[in-house]
Amino acid sequence: MVPKSTKKKKNVRKTSRSKKSSARPYKKDPDAALEAERYENPIASRKLILSEIKHEGAMTFESLAEHLKIKSDDQRDALGRRLRAMVRDGQLVQNRRGGYLPVDESHLVRGRVIAHPDGYGFLVQEAGGDDLYLHARQMRTLLHGDKAVVRISGVDRRGRLEGAVISVFERANQFVVGRLFIESGVSFVVADNKRITQDILIPDDALGGATNGQIVKVEITEQPTFKRQPIGRVVDVIGDHMAPGMEVDIAIHNYGLPHEFPQPVLDAAEQWGQSVRNRDKQGRVDLRNVPLVTIDGEDARDFDDAVYCEPAEKGNDAGWRLLVAIAEVAHYVQPGSALDKEAYDRATSVYFPGRVIPMLPENLSNGLCSLNPKVDRLCLVCEMRISAQGEIEDHSFYEAVIRSHARLTYNKVADAVVERKPAAIKAVKAVLPQLQDLYAMYKKMERARQKRGAIDFDTTETKFVFTGDQRIKNILPMVRNDAHKIIEECMIAANICAARFIARNKIPSLYRVHEPPDDDKLEELRGFLDDLGLKLGAPSRKISPRDYAKLSAAIRRRDDTHLIQTLMLRSMQQAMYRPDNHGHFGLALKHYAHFTSPIRRYPDLLVHRAIKHIIHRRKKRDFPYDQNTMTTFGEHCSANERRADEATRDAEFAMKCEYMLDKVGSEFSARVTGVVSFGLFVELEEYYVEGLIHITSLPKDYYDFDPITHRLVGENRGMVFRLSDKVNVRLANVDMDERRIDFELIK
Repeated sequence: MVPKSTKKKKNVRKTSRSKKSSARPYKKDPDAALEAERYENPIASRKLILSEIKHEGAMTFESLAEHLKIKSDDQRDALGRRLRAMVRDGQLVQNRRGGYLPVDESHLVRGRVIAHPDGYGFLVQEAGGDDLYLHARQMRTLLHGDKAVVRISGVDRRGRLEGAVISVFERANQFVVGRLFIESGVSFVVADNKRITQDILIPDDALGGATNGQIVKVEITEQPTFKRQPIGRVVDVIGDHMAPGMEVDIAIHNYGLPHEFPQPVLDAAEQWGQSVRNRDKQGRVDLRNVPLVTIDGEDARDFDDAVYCEPAEKGNDAGWRLLVAIAEVAHYVQPGSALDKEAYDRATSVYFPGRVIPMLPENLSNGLCSLNPKVDRLCLVCEMRISAQGEIEDHSFYEAVIRSHARLTYNKVADAVVERKPAAIKAVKAVLPQLQDLYAMYKKMERARQKRGAIDFDTTETKFVFTGDQRIKNILPMVRNDAHKIIEECMIAANICAARFIARNKIPSLYRVHEPPDDDKLEELRGFLDDLGLKLGAPSRKISPRDYAKLSAAIRRRDDTHLIQTLMLRSMQQAMYRPDNHGHFGLALKHYAHFTSPIRRYPDLLVHRAIKHIIHRRKKRDFPYDQNTMTTFGEHCSANERRADEATRDAEFAMKCEYMLDKVGSEFSARVTGVVSFGLFVELEEYYVEGLIHITSLPKDYYDFDPITHRLVGENRGMVFRLSDKVNVRLANVDMDERRIDFELIK
């Protein structure tokens, strides 16, 4: 069954001269008119097929064709294609006798498979409800991420609903990355993703030149069944096991991150040249004489924001004029272009230790769109009036051309305006007055932030120091000084203004939405706090960011601050991109969007397009996006953001495993970061590396796990281990293949 526009000759599209079709529309078919409009030889619609099968019970192809009085070869072929499509889409399943059954039967459910590294799995129901437990033998025909139709087969001894696989209607894994093993003449790949527990058999003629032990990418040519393992062929040799940088390459392939730009995309970027064209500067506000500066980390390569600050008027209580100039990516990346499609597909740049997978080609990301010093650049500027109390009084947006007067780093700025070191002051002498104004303004903005109840947790990020051959030399904490906070406050202010501006003009766009904590997690946190004599807001009213801020201030000097703060963080929801402006709970803001990083985030680019549409006074109906499109964009960008986070986390942990290999047997101070029924997760205080103390490595006892208080309690000896405890550990084992670090408790 092919739509008219793509029919083969024998299914000629209707014309005024066509002979009248001999096929009659089905009188009972609710979609008969639509089918007759779309197809020269219409057959029963999906609705009718489902209705007839539900009424008659399981029906084979022959019985259904006879029931629907389908006799011609063309229509039988079309019916077969429709039935296969309905099975593929999860509307029907086919039993062993060839009979078709509807999926919406009371004991048949469809959903996505979540595999466990130990071999069993769960089916997450599409319609919602409890997950179905899938025994290891049911997982033989499935891989992690597959979509399947499952029959509820019973309840296990733990009270969980069990499922039996009826059919798989969507496969999630076309390609898999793993390590090739050749043993006794048999070749197979062990997937790097530990949720893919089945080895993939590789025929001798499908090795693609790969040798034993190498990391390879395989295409699955035959998916697993109840009788045999998956079969694949090597399509790419990624490299040798334990080669420098291999952790990043594996993560890139494991998560399907686009990492090579197609030639048409590179060509499109190159067409803009190496410098801003004179005609592109026309009609813009000229800010090239304003001493805007960029302030970033020492190793930053793309600079998408520049700032300038001065007193609004003479006098100490007049406030400040703040300019935040953001690289105008939207000028170069037009909707629907090759550059735009690639940027949307990637949705974000991915920052691995020592390597970046950019959203845009280097000619733009590090060139024309990067606010490099002493060169002309196109920008979208947010100009703000900040009051003497640190609050935004007014704002405006306009297109400009700027010339960054200096490329500064956080450390240089902090040394000059906070520490007031003479050498640092001399180094930034040309822009020192505005840096001092920035710092004075920041201190007022920080007070305003605290006043509105924004949540500020103390967390530690790390950075890797590499040797010349890309091995890890050291893992260090990233020190966040006041210069970081200056830029953070400037960017937050610009983001607030962008969200307000778009909301006021009612243009579809994406907001950065952070919902309040989930009720269940909130009650769990409050239950834990009650035992400590602490309160988080009043249960009788809606939780507010100020409640979290008050609790953070109250626990600051407690010995268990780290524990309580960890649980507070875990109670929070994840921020998302959505077209509905529901505010940002963590920042205690009613309006918030991402505007300041269009080089590396697609949502920022969409926000720029909305703002440009408004300031050019174009009609709303001419805006290329609507609310539904933005919903799709938001879901895609949020998912790709999570994918990037997971990929970088996996690569970082693999690097940490390699770093710890030569430290087996060494002793360390650590802190408990997770308590589970089978042991304790701990993080080393010196290296910020996490691993597991299995329950069998704890002092001998029978331990009860309390998920509410996050404790393991020994029944006989009374020993208690809880979240945030400090412990001394010995590194017992590092398993690179399993990505596992095991510690032993030093008694």
